[in-house]
Amino acid sequence: MALLNILTIPDNRLKTVAKPIEQVTDNIKKLASDMLDTMYAAPGIGLAATQVDQHVQLVVMDLSEEKNQPMVFINPKITARSGEQIHEEGCLSVPGIYADVKRAEEITLEYLDLNGQQQTLNADGLLAVCIQHEIDHLKGIVFLDHLSVLKRKMAIKKLTKAAETVPVKVD
Repeated sequence: MALLNILTIPDNRLKTVAKPIEQVTDNIKKLASDMLDTMYAAPGIGLAATQVDQHVQLVVMDLSEEKNQPMVFINPKITARSGEQIHEEGCLSVPGIYADVKRAEEITLEYLDLNGQQQTLNADGLLAVCIQHEIDHLKGIVFLDHLSVLKRKMAIKKLTKAAETVPVKVD
């Protein structure tokens, strides 16, 4: 089990656009496994490779209560959207901040699985929200980017103030 460092706002590496994965290698499988371990330990329900400073199109998530239904999406692409929902979102890269975000209610996702096989998934509700949230990370977008300028500035100010009061260990 390897826990990876999760980047947090205002780290500019979160704005990096991820590159497609050319081939599902053992290194990609290990990264997916390490990302799942990191997500569970955080704790969270989704994590994009961008958040752990790996700029490839890889997303992991698990919405189950028991945390025993991991999902891995390689090169995920939303091919259809319908409806609209507003859901309160949080993010491991934006700790302590929650806000309502408008997203599609239903999506169709195409992706590769860990065997390199093309898959299609129809998702709605929380699963659709999480997939859209994590794919945004692969595009260099955090959920704060969906907020009004005022709400975004308030959230960043709160994050900055919290970071200033947290003791920093210097090696």
